[in-house]
This record gives sequence, structure tokens and C-alpha cells, in this order.
Amino acid sequence: MNNVMDTLKQRGFIKQIVFEEELYQKLGSDSMVFYIGFDPTADSLHVGHYVQLVAMKHMQDAGHKPIILIGGGTGMIGDPSGRTDMRGMMTRQTIENNCSAFKKQMSKFVKFEGENAAIMVNNADWLLDLNYIEFLRDIGVHFSVNKMLSAECFKQRMEKGLTFFEFNYMLMQSYDFLVLNRKYNCSLQLGGDDQWANILAGADLIRKKEGKPSYAMTFALLTTSEGKKMGKTAKGALWLDKEKTSPYDFYQYFRNVEDLDVEKCLKLLTFLPLSHIEELIRYNDERINKAKEVLAYEVTKQIHGEKEAAAAQVQAKAAFSGDSDKMPVANIKKETGRRIADILCDTGISPSKSEAKRLILGGGVFVGDTQVSDILYEIPENLFNSGEFVIHKGKKVHIKVVVK
Repeated sequence: MNNVMDTLKQRGFIKQIVFEEELYQKLGSDSMVFYIGFDPTADSLHVGHYVQLVAMKHMQDAGHKPIILIGGGTGMIGDPSGRTDMRGMMTRQTIENNCSAFKKQMSKFVKFEGENAAIMVNNADWLLDLNYIEFLRDIGVHFSVNKMLSAECFKQRMEKGLTFFEFNYMLMQSYDFLVLNRKYNCSLQLGGDDQWANILAGADLIRKKEGKPSYAMTFALLTTSEGKKMGKTAKGALWLDKEKTSPYDFYQYFRNVEDLDVEKCLKLLTFLPLSHIEELIRYNDERINKAKEVLAYEVTKQIHGEKEAAAAQVQAKAAFSGDSDKMPVANIKKETGRRIADILCDTGISPSKSEAKRLILGGGVFVGDTQVSDILYEIPENLFNSGEFVIHKGKKVHIKVVVK
């Protein structure tokens, strides 16, 4: 059995590990049961979740058994990690709807049949009916408040006030690990590095309560070379649901990543051999654009399928070359006197009026070959009567606007 830890290290996944040497031996000799948790805070996964799914596939392909834990219970509290404010509380119905959407998306990436088939569980099944007094006596007694307050996930929240409501989150997540250990012999939790304190607490709880080995491993977050989180567009998060982020927009995002981020993205988000990736990124000139095209195509194909990826690639190349017949299309109603800022918002080119005005004043908007610098600019009547025209935002976004 190949040791998957080597694969994960070579591809840049691993950030922190506890009991590393012991875990390395286990992963190289046994088929381990591991889990990754996903809190259903939206009705779609985003590209940050996708990093975890890729890691899960590497683990499963190496012979280890995944458990996908949907946080239907913990989602009713909300994870304070990485936040300076408290998450809005969701209704139970909203959480259940989000869980269903997650299950549908995840089935594309992880196999649920075979010897080490993945299983999916919802922690609402054991958290929602807990007796709180018994929980505190059985679990809470093992947690030091002083140690918890020193965790990075709580430090940021301390600035605006950490509620006792949120303070329970670490206990709940640790209890999840304990339940999975008892029921499925799960001994390893994986997750993003912002979850380190929570994951470590769970491994520690199992060792205290069960006297059994348990392990924690976190992965690097998807960030740029400057340390900023990737996966944010002008329209918001980069979702895996094509109704929220179109395959074209998804493709374009990765086609336009900075040169310094291409290698990291190829290693973390694709399954291309490392030797192939090294060949793609060996040049630091305009030839890096070929690597960006490969990156965009491979990630879009993995999430949306080969047909959608190919179509997105054709649209992207058409937009770059000026071929309007193959550009992405946005429809608007036939209303003369429409101002450019309104149309930028209606077509999704700009997320807001203020952003549209900023783009116009910055000289980044063209209607056809005409640069627009007046926020009160009205689309000429002859363009409306022609039935279609092209709007360019900068050098990378080109949309054919069809008048209905």
C-alpha cells in the first residue's frame, strides 16, 4: 500500500499533524477510517470545500475509508473559527435542505461502493437529543477553559465578545469524533487548518476517554501567494453549484489566477501527475498561460463534467479572441434609455451599482469598441434595435448582451 501521507505532502496539502511518525506508520500499513466534517451553512459547497474532497479522494484511493460528517447538529450553533462576529442562526429546515444539497454534490467525488466505500452521517442524529447535564458530566469535565481560550479559533471572537453559545462548538465537534470512534473505529480527523484546535481537541478526548490512539491532520487553506483566501469573485463565493456559479465563471476564475498561484492550484485541485505539473509550470513567461488553461479545464471538468468544461473553454477562448458567437450570453429586456450601470448589474458583470460606477470611472468598461467613462451613459437606441451588443469589463470579461 502506498503511503498517502507522502502524496499529500508532495502536493502541498499537509499543514499540521499530531503524532506524525505513528500516523505515518499506520497509513502505510493499515486501512484507516477517517472523517471530514462539513457544516451546512449554505445550500452548496464552495471551492474551499473542494480542497477537502480532493484530499478525501487521495485518501480513499490509497485504501482508507472516508466518513463524511454533515454538521446538521453543530450547524445549529455555528463554528466561530476564523470569524470576528457570530454566525446567524439557521432554522432546522434550512439546515436539512442544505444537508440534502451537500449529499448530492459530494456523490460526484467520493465512491460509496466497494471495499472502502465512504459513508455519510449527520451529527444531528446524536447531538439534538443530548441530555445537557449528562453531556457536561461526561464530556465537559475533560476540557480546560484556560486551554480553550488560548485556541486561535476563539481569540478572534474574543475581540467582539465570545458567547457561551459558541463556546460549546469545540465540545460538540470533539464529541462527534468520539461517537465516530466508538461506532466506526474512526481514528483520524482531517480538515482545514483553521480547524486545528477543534480537531486536536477531539483526538485528545478519545485518548482520554477511550485510551485508544487517535490522530489529527489539517490541510493548507486555499490562499494566494500573498496569503489571501482564494475562491472569491466579484459575484461572491466560487460555488460548486452551477446555478450559483456558472461553469464559464468557474473556468474563468482559474484561467485568470496569478502566475505564482498556478503550481499550488494544480497540485491541490487536480489529479494530474506531479511530473506533468512540473512540465506545465517550468516556464515563467507567457507560456504559463497554457498551464492556466489546463488548470481551469481540469478543475471545471472534475466538478461540472467534461462537456461543461469543454463548453466553458470554447467560450473563454471566444471571448479572448472577440468571437461574439461563442461568448457567454446575458439576456436583458428591450428598454431604451437604459443606463450602463444598470445593465452591468442586470447581466451579472457587476455585483452592485457602486461597483459598476467604480468600474466605469476607472475606465474598465467598453460597449463594443467604445470606452464608457460616464456613469450616466445610456445604451444607444441603435444597439438595442440591433438585438445584441458586447460589453467588455477589463481585458478578461466579455459578455454578449442579447436584447429580448
